[in-house]
Amino acid sequence: MEAGLDPMSASTRMNRYELGKRAPNFELVEAFASVLGVPAPYFYAADDTLAEVILRFGKMPPEERAQVIELIGPRRHRRRVAGKLLPERL
Repeated sequence: MEAGLDPMSASTRMNRYELGKRAPNFELVEAFASVLGVPAPYFYAADDTLAEVILRFGKMPPEERAQVIELIGPRRHRRRVAGKLLPERL
């Protein structure tokens, strides 16, 4: 309910999301993230390790985030399509 779901349909909708029969739109995912105190990308992580990295990174202050990015390696030029960065080419 805190995420803005109608109380009459919340249980059914959540069940469908959990079973993978439906997917919430990004705005609803952002609302879930806000209620649960996690970054929205957490819900899209491909595995538990990436989910943990997203959680920890999301809780870091900006200075520590910059250090992590520096540790990972230099930025490479990446192309943008429709305003989104594409993955780096290997």
